[in-house]
Amino acid sequence: MNEKQLELLNKIRSMAEEVTQLQIEYWKSFSDFGIWQFWVVSLMLIVPLIVLFISIDKGKMLLLGFFGLNYHIWFAYVNSIGISLGLWEYPYQIAPFLPSFSLDASFVPVSFMLLYQWTLNHKKNIYLYSVLLSAIFAFVLKPIMVNFHFFHMFKGVNYVHLFLFYVAFFIVSKLITNLFIWLQQKET
Repeated sequence: MNEKQLELLNKIRSMAEEVTQLQIEYWKSFSDFGIWQFWVVSLMLIVPLIVLFISIDKGKMLLLGFFGLNYHIWFAYVNSIGISLGLWEYPYQIAPFLPSFSLDASFVPVSFMLLYQWTLNHKKNIYLYSVLLSAIFAFVLKPIMVNFHFFHMFKGVNYVHLFLFYVAFFIVSKLITNLFIWLQQKET
């Protein structure tokens, strides 16, 4: 490792530590347990998990869980990238290091898992209904979140972009799930 590389790595680490300290300071001042927004974000994490626990089809739990984990991972990665690039932000957080945890880990993936379960059980078109759910998230939920300052967009990002992200996450997650189902069936 040369001196220039080491110098840049040290600078990146130092700046990352500063940003982390700012995030902690911001969270303590504007996003902790003492404000109502914290509790809304907490409910967006807890309530979907309770609903999922109560209503998940036990016979399809592994399939639904695999699909939901897939959705969660893609959603979390893109959310993290968007935050890092300054495309959007979440002013209220459960913890300073988890800016969109409630949406990433619970609210959105659980919604898609329950939709998947419903379409399986009622023999409905998952693709059509996932587009509808994506539209609800992008054109109803996100504007409400923007209005109450739970979400801000920058650099030209708009609700159509968010809609396309939701649809893309679904398609990728469904394709990966289908691939694993096919591989499993091929082996039996």
